[in-house]
Amino acid sequence: MLPADFPYFFCGLPFRAHQVGRKLRWLLGRGDIRQLIPGVYVDSRVPDSLDRRAEALSLVVPAGAVIHGDAAAWLHGIDTTALGPEPTIQPRWTYEDRPTVEVRGLLVTSPAATAIELAQRLPRPFALSSLDALLHTQAVTRSELQAAAPSYFAPDGASQAALLLRLADGRAASPGESWLRLRLFDASFPRPELQVPVDRYRLDLGYPNNPVDGRRLGLEYDSDAWHSTNRQQIRDATRRTSLERIGWHIIPIRRPDLWGSYPALELAVGAFLCQHPRLPRRW
Repeated sequence: MLPADFPYFFCGLPFRAHQVGRKLRWLLGRGDIRQLIPGVYVDSRVPDSLDRRAEALSLVVPAGAVIHGDAAAWLHGIDTTALGPEPTIQPRWTYEDRPTVEVRGLLVTSPAATAIELAQRLPRPFALSSLDALLHTQAVTRSELQAAAPSYFAPDGASQAALLLRLADGRAASPGESWLRLRLFDASFPRPELQVPVDRYRLDLGYPNNPVDGRRLGLEYDSDAWHSTNRQQIRDATRRTSLERIGWHIIPIRRPDLWGSYPALELAVGAFLCQHPRLPRRW
């Protein structure tokens, strides 16, 4: 007998949609299960892990095929937020000869090959956040990317992948920080520092060496997950008041500021740095 609190859908293992028949929508609506990849689900109480991801892909990827693209990055440990606007991974596989590694018994393109493919194929914001995430999790190193790049493009060229490879930085701790940095780059602002230590705090992005009238500029990406409750917002306000007292001007950025149509971010940064941003926005 399984204990009462043991995951009850196939002992917590991923399963195909046809295995629960007409109950699928009902279980999804109740929040009892969640979708891992199209057509494959798992008990919602089972935590995300590389084992679960590999088990899900093994249900749809043919034997001997090489997993690549978003699914490969997912298996290398990247969160879906960095890969695109949709939370569900689309499995991609090929029988072509590619640099591969084995992950949980599956053939997967190597982290370096995966990173370069995503840099070439994904929309620019997600291409950069994917590169940053692979570097941040140490799935790949910058030297490995630089060594692999000449097989795909001229590293000093002007292609999207070449430009983003030079901009990628593993110190970015979230996709939002990557997208914010890309907006600053596109607007022709100076390249900011990442994870800037200030007193007992750490800023997502900042310009510690570019004071304006004795004050320095910091930017922080406030995700909905960690900056939405009253308690979190009070904590943020207290923190920023403290930073203002020691000479830092902080611009908080929310998701609508990054993805909205009005260039309020560029105008606010340009006003502080006394620099006209390059407009219109590129994304």
